[in-house]
Amino acid sequence: MNPFEHDEHLRKRHNGPLAGIDEAGRGPIAGPLVAAAVILPPDCFIEGLRDSKKLTPAQREIVYKEIKKTAEDVRIAIIEPDEIDRINIYQATIKAMTIAVESLSPRPAVLVIDAMKLPLSITQLSPVRAEDISASVAAASIVAKVTRDRIMEDFDRDFPQYGFSRHKGYATREHLENIKRYGPCPIHRKSYSPVCNLKLPF
Repeated sequence: MNPFEHDEHLRKRHNGPLAGIDEAGRGPIAGPLVAAAVILPPDCFIEGLRDSKKLTPAQREIVYKEIKKTAEDVRIAIIEPDEIDRINIYQATIKAMTIAVESLSPRPAVLVIDAMKLPLSITQLSPVRAEDISASVAAASIVAKVTRDRIMEDFDRDFPQYGFSRHKGYATREHLENIKRYGPCPIHRKSYSPVCNLKLPF
């Protein structure tokens, strides 16, 4: 069963809209967490749609535009680094996904989420590698990734010394060396061990 057929089967089984939910930004040591919720229409097909990690940045941009044109609804929620530090990344992920789902219209009859459980009274399915199984989750993964990458490219203009446009906030050697050299900036996650354990220049 391909990912589009998978979602169509669930729409019929639950007699209503299906929303796919995914996030981008749990692992980086800088920048926000972005969650996306996507409702695709029945019997749709989007060329090239697959897990965002299996696409190049250029491919993601193309498919992102098709998702925005095709979807019944697309919602995102963003949790900033200071809130991630305050409530932890797991709670931030639940919060962001919940906000995104609650803003959807129409209200979904079933949610497909990659390995998470949300505090919502909607039927939820959490298969392993959901972005490979569900077209809607793959769409959400692309929306979240493209949105977050654009945010990090904007931050690169504000804080060019860190190289955010290249590593998107992940703990690369270049990034860690630049934190050692310049200290953390306002978008660094101060609770993350690579940041809070570094010997800083002040």
